[in-house]
Amino acid sequence: MEDMSLPALFERARKIHLMATESGSDQDLVKKGCEALEKCEDMISKLGLFSSNETKDDISTTNLKYLVGPFYLAELTEKLAQDDRVQILKTSQAKLREFISFCEAMELVPQEESEASAEGASNSFENRRALKIARFKRQRAAEARLTEIKERKERRGRSTKAAALSTPVEVGEEEMLDDDGEEEREAWLTTLSLAICKAFDMLEMLKKEEEMLSVVKEKQLKEGEKEFSEAILDDRTKKAEAWHRDAATQARYTKPAEPITCATFAQDVIEGRAKVSQAHDHKHQPMVFGPQSLIGGSLTNERERMAAQVFQPSYRMPTMSIEEAGLREMEMMNKWQERNAKMLEEANSAWYKDSPKLGPNEDDEDDDAAQDKARAWDDWKDDNPRGAGNKKLTPCG
Repeated sequence: MEDMSLPALFERARKIHLMATESGSDQDLVKKGCEALEKCEDMISKLGLFSSNETKDDISTTNLKYLVGPFYLAELTEKLAQDDRVQILKTSQAKLREFISFCEAMELVPQEESEASAEGASNSFENRRALKIARFKRQRAAEARLTEIKERKERRGRSTKAAALSTPVEVGEEEMLDDDGEEEREAWLTTLSLAICKAFDMLEMLKKEEEMLSVVKEKQLKEGEKEFSEAILDDRTKKAEAWHRDAATQARYTKPAEPITCATFAQDVIEGRAKVSQAHDHKHQPMVFGPQSLIGGSLTNERERMAAQVFQPSYRMPTMSIEEAGLREMEMMNKWQERNAKMLEEANSAWYKDSPKLGPNEDDEDDDAAQDKARAWDDWKDDNPRGAGNKKLTPCG
């Protein structure tokens, strides 16, 4: 689990949550799911994927699915079987409140739910009944929408396979609907809406169960006076531990963890090319904009070819780090110094200084030849005055 990337780890946790929800509570499976989701939350906190000043429109489709992680963890925590059931209920409620508060910051919770949550127990019976009916309708609509999206994907997959078997696919022809980002975003937003509805219902149910268990526990404490003081101390200790645990959970959003300053390394961690533990061992590579296939070096369909031409930064991206540029300049300077030293050595060498000198007879012969050449040139200029060859071109010639 340590070597898994964030998408792979979250997908594994999601499958465990689905199996535990449908087939029952296998304690080993539930514990593995809780561990995987806690690891996902730790990685998300270290990467700083979400900010308190963002809304759902500012979050990318790839990171949108990670918002539902605390809800999955709350459901799996509630399924744990331990002696202290009250502590399990409190931990699950803390995760649900964390999920709801963060969804409110992302503007995902309906306004009537937020107002009712703020008012608390002051709501009348009619208002609570109307709120439950509206929540039930939203839950049914979200479930129907998810079923519709799933059936649409299955039909498209079957039609694509049938078309591939019946007609040959030419080079460059790919199905463009397989990677529909808008449909994926709609599916995850609908999943979040469904999770919010279930979170409010589950929170109310856990509160009632905790109240019932607290009454039973108080009755048992009254019957056993000898164990009264010890039980009170244990209860206070557990409350203090729960308070510290909740404070540590909320500190992830109020006080950010140690940030990863390199955006390229953060992208590598998200896409599984690096680990969080390698934060100080990575190489600074220039950021690459576009889909994953562009980063891998292959263009899979026409949609990604268009994305490669459109989704580019408006400025030139660096091709090397400052350290690499300094090393390259140092290498150029060393080569330049070596070349100058070589030229200086050649200039001071023996063959350059000991060049053959001309004798006195050779100098006289060169002077006579130059004088004869100058006289011949003067004679030719006397016979051919300047402009004599152009007389036929002049009007009066």
